[in-house]
Amino acid sequence: MELRLNKFISHAKLTILIPCILLTFAKAMKTKTLKKNKVNVITLGCSKNLVDSEVLMGQLRGNNIDVAHESPDDDFNIVIVNTCGFIDKAKEESINTILDYAEAKREGTIDKLYVTGCLSQRYKDNLEEEIKEVDAYYGTRDLPALLKTFKADYKHELVGERLLTTPRHYAYVKISEGCNRTCAFCAIPIMRGKHISKPIEELVKEVSNLATNGVKEIMLIAQELTFYGLDIYKKRSLSTLLDALCAIDGIEWIRLHYAYPSQFPMDIIETMARQPKICNYLDIPLQHASDNVLKSMRRKISNQETRDIIKDIRSILPEIAIRTTMLVGFPGETRDDFKQLKDFVEEMRFERMGVFTYSHEEGTHGYKLEDNVPEEEKVQRANELMEIQQEISYDLNEAKIGKTFKVLFDKKEGENFIGRTEYDSPDVDNEVLIDATQQYISIGDFAQVKITDATDFDLFGELV
Repeated sequence: MELRLNKFISHAKLTILIPCILLTFAKAMKTKTLKKNKVNVITLGCSKNLVDSEVLMGQLRGNNIDVAHESPDDDFNIVIVNTCGFIDKAKEESINTILDYAEAKREGTIDKLYVTGCLSQRYKDNLEEEIKEVDAYYGTRDLPALLKTFKADYKHELVGERLLTTPRHYAYVKISEGCNRTCAFCAIPIMRGKHISKPIEELVKEVSNLATNGVKEIMLIAQELTFYGLDIYKKRSLSTLLDALCAIDGIEWIRLHYAYPSQFPMDIIETMARQPKICNYLDIPLQHASDNVLKSMRRKISNQETRDIIKDIRSILPEIAIRTTMLVGFPGETRDDFKQLKDFVEEMRFERMGVFTYSHEEGTHGYKLEDNVPEEEKVQRANELMEIQQEISYDLNEAKIGKTFKVLFDKKEGENFIGRTEYDSPDVDNEVLIDATQQYISIGDFAQVKITDATDFDLFGELV
């Protein structure tokens, strides 16, 4: 039997061959697992998806349903896959994960399989047709319906309470859902809908609960942070929210992710400058520097306007670490456009940067354009840009040698304790390593660390 999934995988047709005799045998042998009901939640994609899974698990646990996140044990009989549908590679990973658990269901090692999240929101009809082993598919805003499948009620008293999947000393906090921007390359509005802010009092309650449970650092996440409050307060209200969160005892670091550069509200930076709890860190994805590409991407900003924003941010907060993201290979990106981007990155010297290659996503404005940059060229351009950033990162890290920084320690790996400065977010930024055979620090604690050595993306130090 041939299972074709190319309806929703662009450029890379994912073809799965399952011999009929094996499938027939599996169906014939299918039985209940006889395991006690336990749900295993699998999360794919970004930190926003992770928060959704944590909320889902909190609701299940609140309804006395046994639940785990990506359990290493074979003690569950129900699986919920929270999918990502952002770009081709993410979609392929999500589909392969669903197929793995569909096979487990055919073999009788699990009893039920449910799929939720962005891929399910975007391609529900196709998925239902192609992967029939899944018991039900749910979209990004179908949590109450998913809970009803388990005969569970959505408990409003649990709003703000989650089962953390991160180390207990830090957590992601989603302050809004969806996006009103119309960037040509982005399918998020298709999957997540329009921008909806959470009320300040609800977020204060959520963060207070996290602090009570030992969380010291929160990462504020949204598709577009700067739009926060426009829908419910009729004005941009991120600074007001930040002041409210800074007043919560127990929270020591607040970090900002995903701020849109066009018409950036500078009062955010002013709030950061006067509130010591807010990390000198801003994630502001710029995507490109060529005016031609920025216009085609529908970013509503020019190269010069971008330069002015970065200059203004750094003038108000000189110590800030700016993390950005660049997208290469957008339709029509010429070699001259790419050279402008390289020159821009070399000049701006961003403290942190990630690079993605363009993915031709149906339903987006960019899909109407010819995807005319070859995949090999996209990868080459991404590599060239990261080589520039690697040199910048090494220079900036080397300048930290001999200086002392406040570090939050996340884990121990091998013979090193591993932590981060306020200029670094988990999983994506630099780490600070100290020799665990010579010094000791408790995971989740802050400590002063003197930097003794540096590489491109790591710092080495000793406790002061």
